[in-house]
Amino acid sequence: MTTPKIGIIVGSTRRNRFADQPAAWIRDLMSARDDLEFEVVDLRDYPLPFFEDRAAPAYGALKGEAAHAWAARLATFDGFILLVAEYNHGPTAVLKNALDHAFGEFNRKPVTFIGYGGVGGARAVEQLRLVAVELEMAPLRNAVHIGVEAMLGVVRGGKSLADFPYLGERALAMLEELSWWSRALKVARQAAPATAA
Repeated sequence: MTTPKIGIIVGSTRRNRFADQPAAWIRDLMSARDDLEFEVVDLRDYPLPFFEDRAAPAYGALKGEAAHAWAARLATFDGFILLVAEYNHGPTAVLKNALDHAFGEFNRKPVTFIGYGGVGGARAVEQLRLVAVELEMAPLRNAVHIGVEAMLGVVRGGKSLADFPYLGERALAMLEELSWWSRALKVARQAAPATAA
C-alpha cells in the first residue's frame, strides 16, 4: 500500500492570519515521519465563489472551473487536517464554503483539526465535526487546540509553537490516530469503492 497522503487545509485567508504559524509547525512535525505524506493546501490558492449551485455536490455535479479544480485537488488526498480559526464562536466562512463545494472527494476519509483562538478554537472545531459527518468523513477524537496564551507567546513574545511542549504531545497523539485511520480507510475504500446513493 502506498503511503497515505494528507491534505493540511489552511482555513483562513485573512491578510494577517495566524494560520501560517500552525501550518509551518505541523508541516515540520510531519516531515519527520515516514508513515504519512502531506501537502499544505492554502484556500488563498482556491478562490471559490460563495456556494450557490441549485443542488449540493452530494446530489449533482458542481459548476465552474474553480469548484472543479478544488474537487480535483481534494481527490488526491487520503485524509485531512483542517487548520481552524475561530471567529465569533464558529469556523471561518471561507473554510465552510470550501467544504460545501465538494462531497465525494471527502467521503470515507479521516479528518482531524488544529484549532486556534478563544478556547483553542474548540467551538469552531465542534461545529466542523458535525459538518464532517454530513460529508461522510471520519472525524477523529484527537485534535490540537492552540489557546490565546500560546498565540500571544508567538505573536508578541517571540516564541514558536514548538516552545509549548503540550502542543507537541497533542499533535503526536493526533498524528498517530490520523496515520491509523488513513491507512485503514484507504484499504477499505480500495476494497469497496463508494457507490452512488
